[in-house]
Formats: sequence, C-alpha cells, structure tokens
Amino acid sequence: MADITNIQESEYDAILRQAVAVIDRTRTMIATTICSAIGSAHWEIGKLLHDRKLESKHGSGVVNRLSYDLKHRYPQMGVSPRNLWDMKKFYERFCDSEAKLRQVVAVLPWGHTLTLMRKFGDDDKAILYYAQEIISKGWNRELLSSAITLKMHLKKNETLDNNFEQILPSTQAMFANEVFKSSYNLGFLGVKDTILETELETRLVEKVKHFLLELGKGFTYLGNQYVLEYNGKRSKVDMLFFHRGLHCLVAIDLKIGEFRPEYAGKMNYYLSLLDRLERREDENRSIGIILCAEKDRVEVELALEDMGKPIGVADYQLIVPQEELKKVVADEMEAFGKELPLRTETKKE
Repeated sequence: MADITNIQESEYDAILRQAVAVIDRTRTMIATTICSAIGSAHWEIGKLLHDRKLESKHGSGVVNRLSYDLKHRYPQMGVSPRNLWDMKKFYERFCDSEAKLRQVVAVLPWGHTLTLMRKFGDDDKAILYYAQEIISKGWNRELLSSAITLKMHLKKNETLDNNFEQILPSTQAMFANEVFKSSYNLGFLGVKDTILETELETRLVEKVKHFLLELGKGFTYLGNQYVLEYNGKRSKVDMLFFHRGLHCLVAIDLKIGEFRPEYAGKMNYYLSLLDRLERREDENRSIGIILCAEKDRVEVELALEDMGKPIGVADYQLIVPQEELKKVVADEMEAFGKELPLRTETKKE
C-alpha cells in the first residue's frame, strides 16, 4: 500500500473526485431503477383501470374497495383512491405519446410526473423539457416548481448575447452558441432574499456539482477566485472552468445586479491574462461569460462591439417570490392529499 505522503495532493484530489463520481453515478442508477420500477407499476395499474373502463362516476366503489384492499396488503405504498385515479390518468395521458416522451416520464419520481401532468396538460414539448432536466440535474419537486414558475422551458432556445461570430472561427462560434445558454436557473441555491456577490460565489462553490449540471456537459471546475499575476499585479477570476468540447478555458464573472458595459472591459482583460498565462499551445482561445441578474440586449451588443476577446453575457434566475412558491407547493400538496408541513426552502442535498 502506497504511503499517502508519496502521492501529490493533486493526484489524491483526482482519486477522490473519481471515487465520488463512481458513487454518485451508482446512486443515480439505483434511484433511476427504483423510479422506473415504480413507474412501471403505476403504468400497469393505470392500464388495468383504463381497460376495465372505470370512471369516477360509475367506478368509484370499485376503486375505493381496491384502494382499501391494496393498503391492507401494502401499507407503505401510495394506493389511495386519488392516487389510483392518477395512475389511470397517467396511462391515458401518455399511452399514445411518442416513445421518447414515454421513456423519459417512465423514470421520473411519481410526484414530478403528477406535477407535469397537472401544469402542462397536453403540452408534450414542455413536459419533455422538464422531464429531461429532472433526470439530468436531479431536481426535487421544489426545484421543479421553481423552474416552472420561472417558465424555464420558454427560455431554452434563446441565444446567448455574445460576440463569438466576430471573434471565433465559424465552427467554434457555432459550437459555443450551443454550449452556453442565455439564462441559467440557480434555484438550487435556495436564495430567498438579496445576496452579495461574494455570498453568491460561495454558494455556487459549495454546490459546484449542481452548477456544473446547470452549465451542461463537458465542463470541468478549476477553481474560484483564480489568481492571475502579471507585471506585479494580481487579478482574480470569480470562477474558472475548462470545457472539453470547446477545448478552452472558460472564465465566469458573477454579478448580482444588471449588466454594465464596464464588465465587458474587465472580462476582456481577464481573458488576455488567461491566454497569456494559463492557456496551453494546443488549446483554443479562452471564453468569458458574464453572469448577471439582468441584461439589456442592446446595451450588451454595444459593449461587446469592439472587444477583442470572445465574451458572452447571460442572466440567471435566482430569487423565486416566496408567496408564489408557497402557492405552487400548497397546490401540489392538495393534489396529492398528503398531510405534510409546508416548506418553501430548497431541500439541502
């Protein structure tokens, strides 16, 4: 057994990250398998009730009795009459849907599925979007409700405000526009009040795994307050990443307020330092993303017009109005008929 003192700290960190990744991946696989099995049971029971042509007016006695007998056999399962009718609705809603949609909703937690059915009815595109986000990012029901309240599915295809086409080769510019989004959902931070930039950064670092999921595939986190020292002066990048597909460093500057033109000049300077000090010969030019609470597209366009470095400006959704979120959660609890305490804070992971 090798002595820990003979292993560089960076090597040990790599081993730890890989071990954590294996465990997290396994836990996700187990959770997905369980959800898939439960979803299959709900589907089959829903199909059974559908095939028997049971309706709420004429079949309530049968469903009530079925619920009673199933509860007696399986007291820990959610087989209330309401849930049984929901299983029938679940089957009828998706039995004729495209295979891709059926496969995704089949592995969702039951509460998530009911939320999507209730909120979006026959809107397959919206349900598919949120279902894919739930699977890829592990959203709990409160985060899902926050995303729905913020109408994230309507922002998915918006283009990031940037100067990529003017600065980068066409192929890389096209890929960069696919990688970066116009808006990011930071609801997983659980922020309900105003926040300082330093606290925002601290929270993102604490939940960097969630932030990486929100950023998308291919990002590797390199550090926060990343020091760049040149000509006797020190500068610090809020958060630094590397993207495998773009094969370049990605600097993110966090701002709690609206976009200001001077932010672009500051990012341009950071990227010059990164390209001079950190960029390797085989890597592409570093890209900068300014993450603001708000942005004006015209102002961003003017600010980036004469910048020599590839910069994009995105906004983020952070604070969900408490009353609005309370109503969403309360509506969910009423639909499920469960006696649970009202919680408006994002659950700790």
